[in-house]
Amino acid sequence: MTGERLVTAAATGDAETVGRLLDDGLAPDTPDPYGSTALYRAAVHGDAGITRRLLAAGADPGLESGGEHEGLPLCAAASWGHAETVTALLDGGADPDQREHAEENAMTALHWAVAGGHLAVVEALLARGADSGVRDSAGGTALCRAVTYGAAAVVRALLDGGADPELPDGQGRRPVELVELRAGHDVEAEALARATEHAPPGARITVRREEAEGGDALLVVEVRDATGAPRSESRTGTGQAEILDLLRTRTAS
Repeated sequence: MTGERLVTAAATGDAETVGRLLDDGLAPDTPDPYGSTALYRAAVHGDAGITRRLLAAGADPGLESGGEHEGLPLCAAASWGHAETVTALLDGGADPDQREHAEENAMTALHWAVAGGHLAVVEALLARGADSGVRDSAGGTALCRAVTYGAAAVVRALLDGGADPELPDGQGRRPVELVELRAGHDVEAEALARATEHAPPGARITVRREEAEGGDALLVVEVRDATGAPRSESRTGTGQAEILDLLRTRTAS
C-alpha cells in the first residue's frame, strides 16, 4: 500500500482519511513516491492533531523525510513557528537536540526557531531541555543566530534559559561583538539592498513593520514580480540596541 494518500491527507489536514488509513494497517512512516512522510508534512503545516495521531500509531519523530529540501519534523515545525506541533512532537519522543542533515548543516530545531524569531517555540524547546550551546556547521550557537536576527525577546529567553553569552561563533566572535558590528547600521536600508540584489527585473519591493512574538518590532520586506506574484519575503528584527544592553549586562555580571 502506497503512502501517497496518507502523505496527501496529512498535508491537507484530512484527519479522517489519515485515521482510516492507519486503522487499515498502513504504517505511519510509509513515504509517498517522492520520499515525503506524513509526519513531516503535518509538521510543516502545523497540524498538531494529525501529528499526535501519527505518533500514537508509531510514527518515528526522529526519521528525516526524504523529499526534496525536507528533513526532520521537529525542525520543520520549529522553522515555521508551530509551537503546538513542536510540543506534540516532543511529547511523542522527538529529541530536541537532534541535528537535521547532520552531515551537512548540523542545525537543530532551536537553531531554526531562533532564525525565525519564534519565541514560543524557543521557550517550548528550552523547557524540554534543548541545549543552547549546540553549534551548527558554521560554528554558531542559537544565541549567535538570535542576535543576528535581532529579536530581543528571543535573546532574553535564551539567556534566561542558560545560554552562555561568551560562546563565540565559528569566526571567534562573541554574541556581543556580532551586535556591535551592526551598531548604527540602517536595518531597513540593508534589508532593502539585499532584496533588490536578488529581485527579478521589474519587481516591486515593499516594506512594512509588524509586531513580533514578545513585542519586538519586525521589519518585513516583500518582493513581487512584474505580474504582482509574490517571489520572496524576509523578516528582520530591529531590537539590536536592546540586545546590546542585554548582552553587556549579562557579560558584565
